[in-house]
Amino acid sequence: MSKRPTTLPVIVDKSHLISIGEQLYSESVELVRELVNNAYDADATRVQVLVEQERLAVEDNGSGMDLEGLKQYFSVGSPLKRLQGKSALFGRDLIGQFGIGKFATLSACERFRVSTRKGDFSATVAFDKDDWWRRGDRWELPLEVNPADGRREDGTTVTLDRLKKQFDPAEVKARLAESVPINAPDFEVLVNGEKIHPPRLSGHRIPFLEGTQFGLVHGEIVILPNSAASTSNLGIECKVRQVTIRRELFGMESWGRDVTRIRGEVHADFLPITSDRGGFITDSEEYKAFSEAMSRVIREVKSVLGQLSNKRENRITSRAVREALERIQKSLLAHPDLSPFGPIPVSNGQPAIGEGGVVTPTKGGHIESIAEKQKPVRKSGQKRRGKPKADLLTPNAVVRRVKIGSTGVICCLDHFGPEGTESFSEGNIIYINRDHPLYKAESNKRDAHILNLARLITQEICLMKNLRNSRKAFQQQSILLRDAFRD
Repeated sequence: MSKRPTTLPVIVDKSHLISIGEQLYSESVELVRELVNNAYDADATRVQVLVEQERLAVEDNGSGMDLEGLKQYFSVGSPLKRLQGKSALFGRDLIGQFGIGKFATLSACERFRVSTRKGDFSATVAFDKDDWWRRGDRWELPLEVNPADGRREDGTTVTLDRLKKQFDPAEVKARLAESVPINAPDFEVLVNGEKIHPPRLSGHRIPFLEGTQFGLVHGEIVILPNSAASTSNLGIECKVRQVTIRRELFGMESWGRDVTRIRGEVHADFLPITSDRGGFITDSEEYKAFSEAMSRVIREVKSVLGQLSNKRENRITSRAVREALERIQKSLLAHPDLSPFGPIPVSNGQPAIGEGGVVTPTKGGHIESIAEKQKPVRKSGQKRRGKPKADLLTPNAVVRRVKIGSTGVICCLDHFGPEGTESFSEGNIIYINRDHPLYKAESNKRDAHILNLARLITQEICLMKNLRNSRKAFQQQSILLRDAFRD
């Protein structure tokens, strides 16, 4: 007995379509984003968003729609934009893909109207939720061709009436600033008459360009100053076709407070996105290539952040060591017998502290040490000194010099490792180890930092004076510290 071929009808219930639309976006403000991006796809140069108590309207001066265009607009999942790829007039990369965003407006209102004009064609389509339900199995929407209140120029206006949710104009502006292509040429967006400008971040900028097998990954990272660090809007904006899909941290969540200083954007138009445009398809090969490229970028950002942190730390350290040396010089003026450099001259009006700053590389690429600069001339028959303990300094060394007696003392703060000694001397050069655990613990507060530096410097000065008697050196150090901080 032969089987007769049969067919089954595919039925889409109206309730499912509305449910998909209402659940498509987690926030109603995303609806405005979709409407503005539709205007961008239609080659609009100006979009005006009007936010009122019970009504929201998005009006553009784009190409508008004729009858066939309206049919495409209300076709669920129309592939037209995916097939076209670019807009007709400006050749813009089209943003919309899925064609169901318009039904999401029903989550925020009871009725929306589309008024459009293209050439001699002008029409208005009204989508009333209650009326649509009453039509039963009929899917048609009422169309009024050449309405009396129709548009006078090409373009489209979408109006949401009888709002169920309130829209905050400030929130709308903030969301549109990051989720629509407002940086694109020949395109501007206004909310209640106020033009939206992209947020301008101040700080250290790191542009980047990385290649993958699927396309380019490019953008700019900004390291904000400490004063501008914030926990709001953390991460880097990931954009596809100039629209922010989401923010990503790319492993920076382990950076502690430093992550609050990182902002920026990355463009990767090849990334596949989810239907609500709120995320990426992360198990795709495209996203894996994107993640690898961003890992390289983040490593560079971390390196630059460390260099900037060192510069800031150097400024703080330079000020602290300057004050410590000034206090020590004042104390030595009161106790000239404790100076290992001979009598301390009276000031001739020149500043006491000088030559502060960061040691810089020589032309050969190496760092010239202070010890090499200040090598004493050996007298006849004098034994040659052994190799200095710190014959090379890092680029982050902080150096200060104070005139004491006939020569003076040079104080050099540098990184000698956490296992290195806390401080040591070579001739008239005092080295202080910034990696030592005690130094790091005391450097967090200004007063404690200055006091600890003075302790280390007076310790080395007194040991220069009493090389063979450490007890006496300790007693003299106590006197110098007491008078240095008498006030």
